[in-house]
Order: sequence, then C-alpha cells, then structure tokens
Amino acid sequence: MKNFTETLRPRIRSFRESLYLLTRNKLSLLALIVLIVLLLSAVFAPYIIPYPRDLAEDTHVEIKLEPPSAEHIMGTDELGRDLFSRVIYGTRVSLTAALCAVAISLLIGIPLGAIAGSFGGWVDNVIMRITDIFLSFPPLLLAIAMVAMLGSSLNNAIIAISLSWWPWYTRLIRGQAISVKERKFVQAAETIGTSRRRIIFSHIIPNCISPVIVQASMDIGGVILTVASLSFLGLGAQLPTPEWGLMISMGRTYFPDKWWYCIFPGIAIFITVLCFNLLGDAIREILDPKTRKK
Repeated sequence: MKNFTETLRPRIRSFRESLYLLTRNKLSLLALIVLIVLLLSAVFAPYIIPYPRDLAEDTHVEIKLEPPSAEHIMGTDELGRDLFSRVIYGTRVSLTAALCAVAISLLIGIPLGAIAGSFGGWVDNVIMRITDIFLSFPPLLLAIAMVAMLGSSLNNAIIAISLSWWPWYTRLIRGQAISVKERKFVQAAETIGTSRRRIIFSHIIPNCISPVIVQASMDIGGVILTVASLSFLGLGAQLPTPEWGLMISMGRTYFPDKWWYCIFPGIAIFITVLCFNLLGDAIREILDPKTRKK
C-alpha cells in the first residue's frame, strides 16, 4: 500500500501542475471548454438536433433558403433543410474525418521515424528519402492528386490526407530518436541484450512522443481545413452528407444574398480550428519542462 501511494503521489502532483498551467491561460481554458462541447455535440448529434430527418431524407422546397428565424435559427438551404441540424451533425463528420486522418498519419509516421533514427545508416537513408519525396509536394496538392486517383469520397479523402501528412511526424520523431538513443538508459538496455524492437517501442518512442502530441493537436485544425477544402472542390464528402466544406460549396451559388448558407458552416470551421490551435499551444506549454520550472 505504501509503495502504491508513493507511486501515485508524483502523478497527482504532475496532474495538478498540468491543470494549473491549463487554467492559468484563460483562452486555452475557453478553447478546451468549446472543444468539449463540440465533441459532445458530435457524439450526441442525432439526439440533440431539432430536425434529424433533414440530414438526408426530407426536403421542404416551400421554405427553401429562408433566413434565420425562431424556427430555423441558422436558416434553411436550397432544399428547405434546417441548417442548424446539418451544421451540428457536420461537427461529427469533420471531427471524425480529422481525428481518423491524424491517427493514421501517426501510426505510419511514428514507427518509421523511430526506426530511421534508431538504426541510422542505409535504413535511415531509405526512409528519409521516401519521406523527402512526399514532403516535396504541398500536402493539399498531394491529397487532391490522390483523391483524384482513388475516387471522390470522404473515406478516400481521409486516406489521401493521411498519406500526405505522415512525413511530418516521421521527420519530427526521427530527430527526437537520434537524440534519445544516445542517452544512458538506452545504452544500458542495449548492453544487457534488449532486442532492438523492444528498445524502439518501449524506450525510444515513449521518450519522443511529447512534441508529436503537441504537433498532432495543432494539426487537427489543419486537417479539418483540408477536409473542408477537398469537399469544397467536390473531392471529399458527397451529397447529402452534411459536411462543412460541402455546405459552403453549395452555398456559394447563393452568396451574398443568402449569406447564412455559407456563413454558419464557415463560422463552425473557424471556431473549431482556432480552438484546436489554442489547445495545441496550451499542451506545448504544459509539456515544456522550462514552463513547469517557472
């Protein structure tokens, strides 16, 4: 019992320090609260939206393109569907797509970067030259080319974004791995005959993960923008999926007279991306040892 208490005490202290650093920055705390609300909205979207059938099945041409009112607080689209319902459900679509794309990128980039930094030599050269090839293309342009080959759909957009995003994590964790592998605890593990695989996944990757977490938290906002861009171009989500970029693409035909059609999905993108960027800054501050010392 005593050993358990002694082990738990530093973790509690670390959690309190992290909570203090997070609450010290009011903008970061506000961003976290907004993101929690967005995540809850995404999870419970089918149960909280006022017109769930407006997501796909129903059309109400008699009330098409109505401005915001008490009945439809964000107005209606060209088929008379409630924009508030579609924007709220679009939170689920956009966040799911972004989180999946970042997760796949991490699953590809982290092991490759750790292997390249740990082994060095020709293994490092092969992995990094392939990484450089991917990095030579702008991520959005590469994603557009891949979606054009795979076919226009949200799933293919997620795959394309993942394949264009993983090199950034590979390069980041490779630099960390080169530094970590020279530390004494890694050298001690090699001395006692620990396998290379165990050293990479049990010692190197856990000690390289902090900057990757910061980068990933900030990249989610960028991926949301990329998903919206692909959908805006007709290469991502397809009708009748309520995706923010697709709604803006459909609404631009009626802009600026029917301004609400574009404005509200655009505000949703702006708020979500801004909150993820602010949260990424907060996580970087929390994980920075210099900040903790202060």
